[in-house]
Amino acid sequence: MSRIPASNQGDIHGRPTHHRHEQRHRPHYRPRCCKSRPHSLRNDAKPFAGPQLAEHAAAENLPINISAVDLDSDALVQSGIEAIYKEVGHIDVLVNNAGVERNGSIEELPLSEFRAVMETNYFGALRCIKAVIRDMRQQRSGYIVNVTSVARRVSTSPLGPYAASKFALEAPSEALAQEMKMFGVRVAIVEPGIIDTAMARGLGGPMRDSLYPHQRRFAHMIAASLRSPRPSNLVGEKILEIIESGTWQLRHPVGPDAEPFLASRRATTDEDYVTLHGSEDDAWYETMEKNTGLSIRPRD
Repeated sequence: MSRIPASNQGDIHGRPTHHRHEQRHRPHYRPRCCKSRPHSLRNDAKPFAGPQLAEHAAAENLPINISAVDLDSDALVQSGIEAIYKEVGHIDVLVNNAGVERNGSIEELPLSEFRAVMETNYFGALRCIKAVIRDMRQQRSGYIVNVTSVARRVSTSPLGPYAASKFALEAPSEALAQEMKMFGVRVAIVEPGIIDTAMARGLGGPMRDSLYPHQRRFAHMIAASLRSPRPSNLVGEKILEIIESGTWQLRHPVGPDAEPFLASRRATTDEDYVTLHGSEDDAWYETMEKNTGLSIRPRD
């Protein structure tokens, strides 16, 4: 079985009023059902986690080939996937787990940052999907797993750009599931909550000055959540479970806070949600601590 997990999320670069974050998350899976040497197709944007993945694979004696590709390039994605087809003849599983993050207020964040997020998180995934679906359709089997986020339903400032890319990817994922059903190709959407990654820890770090309080408050909430970290292998194990179970279930929240986040948002009107996150600091901290059970307000 040939699998292609693409990478996820990264390091933080501050500007006066916003942050950008690009992390490459190592997928954790054990190819117990693989009959041929699986491939990991990795995004070549820096920092590249290929060496770390190779070390992890070697430590667990996993037969994995790693190929680097720039997911922002039509030509490089196509040629990278064609090279895998040429070597092994087929692809059974595609995991779109590549992502970058930008955060800041809508006013202060440059349009170029919005475009960068969409180029990788949305168009990068579509490039990979379009490179494999014809062959999956013809072989009448395969699995496409798109990793989004609870942010697809819970959009909270300052993560507007990131949430937009996750909202966007869920729409074609749902449409693709309908198109592929009659050909036996399964499509799944994995929706992690707050997971302990370099990206999350970057969000919980020091913030630059902003006209708006949301970035500072969100950093405090992330830092509070990461005091009880949820390891990234939760996502990898969920992906493996989806693939090996043969399920047709479309959406899969991951992590202990994922479903509570989604349920809370479903139970809250749009107007109440906007009022909460548009409130002054004291009201926001009080309500969020009550809702989450976390000690969010900074004590120093």
